[in-house]
Amino acid sequence: MVSVPTVLAVIFSAVATVAVGAYGVRLARTTSDFLVASRSVGPRWNAAAVSGEYLSAASFLGVAGLIAKYGADALWYPVGFTAGYLGLLLFVSAPLRRSGAYTVPDFAEFRLGSARLRTLAMLVVAGVCALYLVPQLQGAGLTLNILLGVPSWVGAAVIGVIVILNVVGGGMRSITFVQAFQYWLKLTAVAVPALVLAVHFAADPREMGTPAPPSVDTATTVDISTDVVVQVQENLDVVVRGTVDGAAVDGPTTLDAGDHTLQSGTVLELEAGSPVPVVAGAPVEGSDWLSPGNGFGGPFPLYQVYSLILATFLGTMGLPHVLVRFYTNPDGPAARWTALTVVGLLSVFYLFPTVLGVFARLYVPQLLITGASDAAVLLLPSAAIDGVPGLLLAALVAAGAMAAFLSTSSGLLVTIAGVLSTDVLRGRVRDFRIAAIVAGTGPLLLSVGLVTLDLSRTVGLVFAVAASTLCPLLVLGIWWRGLTAAGAAAGLIVGGGVSTAAASLAVLGGVSDQLLGGWAAAIVGYPAAVSVPLAFAVMVTVSLATRSSIPLDIGRIMSAMHAPERLGLGVERLRKQ
Repeated sequence: MVSVPTVLAVIFSAVATVAVGAYGVRLARTTSDFLVASRSVGPRWNAAAVSGEYLSAASFLGVAGLIAKYGADALWYPVGFTAGYLGLLLFVSAPLRRSGAYTVPDFAEFRLGSARLRTLAMLVVAGVCALYLVPQLQGAGLTLNILLGVPSWVGAAVIGVIVILNVVGGGMRSITFVQAFQYWLKLTAVAVPALVLAVHFAADPREMGTPAPPSVDTATTVDISTDVVVQVQENLDVVVRGTVDGAAVDGPTTLDAGDHTLQSGTVLELEAGSPVPVVAGAPVEGSDWLSPGNGFGGPFPLYQVYSLILATFLGTMGLPHVLVRFYTNPDGPAARWTALTVVGLLSVFYLFPTVLGVFARLYVPQLLITGASDAAVLLLPSAAIDGVPGLLLAALVAAGAMAAFLSTSSGLLVTIAGVLSTDVLRGRVRDFRIAAIVAGTGPLLLSVGLVTLDLSRTVGLVFAVAASTLCPLLVLGIWWRGLTAAGAAAGLIVGGGVSTAAASLAVLGGVSDQLLGGWAAAIVGYPAAVSVPLAFAVMVTVSLATRSSIPLDIGRIMSAMHAPERLGLGVERLRKQ
C-alpha cells in the first residue's frame, strides 16, 4: 500500500529540485556559466555542492545494503569513498585549477599539446560518466517502484527528464545551487532515521553478533524479483510457490542445508522466528558478519577487498563530474579548501548509512534472501517502528533518496554535455543544451535493459574504470615531467580497455563464478588491482620510449600548475560565449 507521506515527500524533493534549479537559471548566461559557473564558487558553497553531487544512490542506498549483507568488509566502501578526497586534496585539486582548463580533455591538451589525446580523453570522460549515470537511473526506478508501485522504467524516466531539464536550463550555475541544497537534505534524511533507530535499538534485547543467522520476528512473505542463489545453514521448513532448484513447488517444503537456486517470481513464506536464508557468498552467522576477511562473495576475498580499496581511493581522483567541480573555484587555495571541507562533510554523512546497514540486518533480514539489499534504507524505518512515526521517517528517507538520484545525475550530465559541446560541437550555450539532451537519452535507455547489481557494486566498477584511466593521466600529468602524449594515450587505452571489459561483463550479467571460476571471476568482479597498476606501468614505459616528444615548453607548463597564483603564471582559457 502506497503511503501518503511518502508520495508527498517524493513530490517535495522533485519540486524543490526544480525550484532551486530555476533560481540558478536566472544567473546562467554565458558558456562559462554553463561549464564552470564562471569560476566564482567559494569553497564552502562548492564543498556542499561537491558532497551533494558525490553522494549518489550508491552512498545513500547501496552502502547500507552492502553492510547489511556482507558486514565488516563492506565498511571499505564508505571509507574509500571518503579517503579518495585526501588524494584529490594532496595531488590534484590546486594544480588542476591552475591549469585553467574547463574540462579534463582541456587539461590533456594543455599538458601534452595533442589534439588526438584530447579526443581520446573526451571519449573516456563521456564513457565513465555514462557508466556512472546508468546505475543512478536504475536506482531511481527501483526506489519509485518500491515506494509508489510504478514500473521501474517510469521512475528512471521521471528522474531522467527532471535532470535533463535542470541541466539544459542552467548548466553548472544552476546545479550548483541544487546540489548544495541536496547535500543537506540527504544528510537530514539519513541522520534522523539513524538516530531514531539507535534509540529504538537501545531498548531491543536482541544482539547483532550471535553465532546464529538472522531471523524474522513475524510471519513474512518474500517475493523473489530476480534469480538468486541462497544458502541455508540447517534444514528449513518454508512454504514456497514458484521454482526451487529448477523444480516447481507449490506448498510446504523443506530446504535442505546447502545452496538453493530460487527463480524470479518465486514466493517464500517464513514463519515467525524462522531463520532467513542468506544470498550465497554472504556471511550467515552474526559472528562471521562482524568479522572482516569474508569479502563480498566468490573466490579470493582478500583480493576483493584490496582491489576495492584501490578502486575507491584512486577512482575519486578520476571521476570527471567530481574533477569539474574544482574548475569552478576562483583559485588553487580555494580548490584545496573545497577538498578539505568535502572530507569533513562526507565523514559526517557516512556514519549514518553504516548504522542503518547494521539495523537493516536486524529489522529487515528478508532482504538477504532476495539480494535486493539496496531497498534496506527505504523499508527499514516502517519495519522497525510502527504507526505514524515509522511512516514519517520512511517519507523522509524517500525524499533523501530522490535527492541522491537527482544531484549525482545532474553532475554527470553536466560533465558529459560539457565535453561534447566543447570537443564535438562549437562550444556555445546552444551546443551545451543539445549535448545535454543527447547525453541524457542514451544512459536512460540503457538503464531499462541492463541487469542490476547492488548499486555500490556497480559504482565500484565505475570507480575501477576511472582509477585505471583518468587517475594516472592526472597524477602523472601533474607530477611527472616525462609523460608524453603517446604514453598517456597507451595507458588510457590499456587501462580503460581492461577495466571496461571487466565492468561490462559483470554488469551485463554474462559472467558468474560458476562460468569463470577462480581468479578470472575475481578479476572480472574487482578489476582495479590489475588494471590500475597496468595503466600506470604502460604510461610510464611508453613515455620513456617516446621521451623525444616531451613538449618543449614543459617548464612553463609545470610552473603554471605548481607556482602560487600571485606570481601570475597560471592560465585562464577563454571560451566562446
